Amino acid sequence: MDDGMAGGKSSLTWVVNISVVLLVALWLFPTAGLFISSFRTADQISSSGWWASMFPQEQNQTLRTARPGEDNIAEVNGVYQIDGNLFVAEGQAADIDAVQATISAWGTGSLNIDEYAPGDTADLGDGEQITVQANGDYVWTSPEPQSGRGQRVFTTAKTPPEFTLDNYRNVLFNPNNREGMAKAFFNTLTVTIPATIIPILIAAFAAYALAWMDFPGRALLIAAVVGLLVVPLQLALIPLLRLHNEIGIGKGYLGVWLAHTGFGLPLAIYLLRNYMVGLPRDIIENARVDGATDFQIFVKIILPLSYPALASFAIFQFLWTWNDLLVALVFLIDSSGDTTVMTKQIVELLGTRGGNWEILATSAFVSIAVPLLVFFSLQRFLVRGLLAGSVK
Repeated sequence: MDDGMAGGKSSLTWVVNISVVLLVALWLFPTAGLFISSFRTADQISSSGWWASMFPQEQNQTLRTARPGEDNIAEVNGVYQIDGNLFVAEGQAADIDAVQATISAWGTGSLNIDEYAPGDTADLGDGEQITVQANGDYVWTSPEPQSGRGQRVFTTAKTPPEFTLDNYRNVLFNPNNREGMAKAFFNTLTVTIPATIIPILIAAFAAYALAWMDFPGRALLIAAVVGLLVVPLQLALIPLLRLHNEIGIGKGYLGVWLAHTGFGLPLAIYLLRNYMVGLPRDIIENARVDGATDFQIFVKIILPLSYPALASFAIFQFLWTWNDLLVALVFLIDSSGDTTVMTKQIVELLGTRGGNWEILATSAFVSIAVPLLVFFSLQRFLVRGLLAGSVK
């Protein structure tokens, strides 16, 4: 069939398919990387990318022997000796059986970290020597009893893949950790759920009135709603905050709920009205003939039929409110931090502990887990709601 004929398959279909695959990959790869990184340790994240997480990693580490003391210095053939395991001494392994790393090279100075191979003996001066094996076992000998701190050893070791839940325990359940996200998580839920439900309830009533009720000025109200869609919310932040302070709301949950409601209503009314206008007129007229009031028609007919549009707006409002930082900074954040939301908490982590990538990755994935769940639960209604009223 000719490509130019009506109903023929376009020759650009493969371009569309490739574009879709690239867009999916563009969103999927960073999300997968964030998820994998949230289970990795800080050393693994700093030494390799998330795509290499399933393979052994080679890391450079600075380890120390055990601190010399009466309990670990033994005299053997007139020489004082301390033996042990570098990884156990540093607390990276509970005992020798738990050691999984394998040393491929080591050194006693930062300029020559690969000077020796496993099993070699290094001269530390003044008659002191140290021998390091591949599994981290060492023997430190000296003609005089050792003192001071443990001997520093620079190692290059391969470690097997390691995944841990400690990052999530640290972020969510550690009450003594100021980086904990549990409180911010529930604060965000406290903001997001009412800020999603309230505008839906108000917009549903308004959309029904604008779609099916005749009253003076209806066309002007519809035009006003459309006009408000293009008004930047930044213009209203300061005047609205002043209004909140004058009426005694100030900064708090009520203020941020009302702010999100006001900013979300134009889109909600526009989206729901377009959908309700497209509903069959015969159903509504028959209900009126049977004596149903506008409220009964709205509750028993319009709302059940408008579920796709309601779910579509709920997705947009929930995602926008959950990921919001600007409105929360203006209408919610206080000096005590009791109402800090997750976006603000993550900003603080970036500003004060930007090197702790495992904490940042875990916090970021926790913040996107709920929006992903909401989106995939309701996404089948998204297209139906967005296309409402576009085809007659």
